[in-house]
Amino acid sequence: MLTVSVKWQKKVFEGIEIDVTLPPYVFKAQLYDLTGVPPERQKIMVKGGLLKDDADWSAIGVKDGQKLMMMGTADEIVKAPEKAIVFAEDLPEEEQATNLGYSAGLVNLGNTCYMNSTVQCLKSVPELKSALSNYSLAGRSNDVDQTSHMLTVATRELFGDLDRSVNAVSPTQFWMVLRKKFPQFSQLQNGMHMQQDAEECWTQLLYTLSQSLKAPTSSEDSDAVKALFGVNLRSRVHCQESGEESSETESVYSLKCHISHEVNHLHEGLKHGLKGELEKISPALGRTAIYLKESLIDSLPRYLTVQFVRFFWKRETNQKAKILRKVDYPLELDIYDLCSEDLRKKLEAPRQKLRDEEGKKLGLQTKSSSKDGDVKMTDAEAPSNESGESSTAAQQEGGSSSEKGTHMTGIYDLVSVLTHKGRSADSGHYVAWVKQESGKWIQYDDSYPSVQREEDITKLSGGGDWHMAYIIMYKARFVSM
Repeated sequence: MLTVSVKWQKKVFEGIEIDVTLPPYVFKAQLYDLTGVPPERQKIMVKGGLLKDDADWSAIGVKDGQKLMMMGTADEIVKAPEKAIVFAEDLPEEEQATNLGYSAGLVNLGNTCYMNSTVQCLKSVPELKSALSNYSLAGRSNDVDQTSHMLTVATRELFGDLDRSVNAVSPTQFWMVLRKKFPQFSQLQNGMHMQQDAEECWTQLLYTLSQSLKAPTSSEDSDAVKALFGVNLRSRVHCQESGEESSETESVYSLKCHISHEVNHLHEGLKHGLKGELEKISPALGRTAIYLKESLIDSLPRYLTVQFVRFFWKRETNQKAKILRKVDYPLELDIYDLCSEDLRKKLEAPRQKLRDEEGKKLGLQTKSSSKDGDVKMTDAEAPSNESGESSTAAQQEGGSSSEKGTHMTGIYDLVSVLTHKGRSADSGHYVAWVKQESGKWIQYDDSYPSVQREEDITKLSGGGDWHMAYIIMYKARFVSM
């Protein structure tokens, strides 16, 4: 790590650290934070000419303590309004960000679109932001290691920076801590950081946050991340050869949509993903045997995440490959038939209530409550681990809880899509598409957010060279009982 000073206009910035394992673009992003001069406008004088974004530090020969000179014009800083009439462009940056209705983009630090798109999707979950805002060193569990703590804090700070800014935010600190926690994201190729898998980044970040944000109690409801994203599965494991049968349960943060020639729609892919074969020792046969595993959803999260299994290992070429097949997905997803028998019973009363409410809006006559319906409604008010709810999930939008309680319906609305563009599994480009509270859809292509039409969101289903859905997230629809 080198330390240099940089002269820009009449200012001198002392003690700026350069990580020579990272491309100069990262150094420029640091200067952007200090000066407001975007990387593309920066002209930094070094031996041999101007500093290029992808230059090799060892070839440049910058020395510790060296003084560098930078030229470039900063973005115009918005001044405080002086007149009674206030225009949007005259407001402070935080108020401008609020008026836009969506948050800022993220600077690409060199093949970091996988990370940027993951951050933008997870940042759209207000309950996760709330849990992070309450996180502090004082509340840190003894089970949380230092790097996990640092990554949790960096996530909280980055979410806050995005909400407060109208200009693209440089995620330098977050990226450094992410690579310290998970060294696989530091892989280099030809001196540049390699493109990484967005699903791996998503999973590792959620796992870290689940450990950090877990309250120091034995209650399952104390796990904020599991309450928001966790799906409990109940599985039947059966060996046709020996007749052995057993059941098991597990908790996952996402469902898999497996893609084959028979799969044309998300629902079909989810059914395939809940069935599979595994090979293990059969006590009855005294050797390995094939077991069939069939799973059903036994409890539901507030946010349901689905990964399209588009990448696989191709043995013939000994490399990762991508499935380009088109798989349609809806804006509204009903997973009732993927649930266990017990969970279906608990969903029936809330679903009937939802149908009644929608019928009233259309002016239709609704069913009156029967004794049988009252029993089902009582079932739906069972504790969180039985009904598919949690203390977090029982919150209405905006954070206020209902006195009567809110209940899952098994119906979800699409709120974010993370896409991958390109035919190669180890390159290409990741982008986030996020639904705002206003109902507006925003495409986050690194530094550049842009408004999109809702009807174009479901066209990200694959089948060509355009952006195709890789990870999608739905938000549960509740009714008050």
